[in-house]
Amino acid sequence: MVSFGMAVAGRMTGKVFEPVDAETHTLYVELRPISDDHVPEALAVSGLDRQALIREGRDPAEAMRAAAAWIGEVCGNSTPVMAAYPLSYDWMWIYWYFMRFAGASPFGHSRCLDIKTLYAAKAGVPIGWATKRQMPGHLHSTRPHTHNALDDAIEQAELLQNLMAFG
Repeated sequence: MVSFGMAVAGRMTGKVFEPVDAETHTLYVELRPISDDHVPEALAVSGLDRQALIREGRDPAEAMRAAAAWIGEVCGNSTPVMAAYPLSYDWMWIYWYFMRFAGASPFGHSRCLDIKTLYAAKAGVPIGWATKRQMPGHLHSTRPHTHNALDDAIEQAELLQNLMAFG
């Protein structure tokens, strides 16, 4: 993992989802690589420079402890839940980094929500049809998909907000 972004989408108050401006509470981190093993084509998607990350990226242990503290601050007395589209990809990296470098995950071992599955359930479609291309346009974020971790986090927060308001 070379970077990650987080954005608060909202809070559940009882059975009611209360969205917040997804740009208000955000976190973006670029990490120092933990090994020499990498796929240059995958790194190119992020637009980040590996040599710059080696020189200037944050230490993973410090970064994950800071991320856990940030999550605690923005959640206050609320229980943090990680949401992503698709969750399986982001969860495996974030959870592993939290466990390996911070010793615990602020999301526990399972407080997570797959936005793709949420859409399939709300729309009544099979999971194979729960693609962004097949979702109605009004559910999408209006932001361009840049592959920058923070941009993606805000985009996914807005998608979650739209889905929570969807029938």
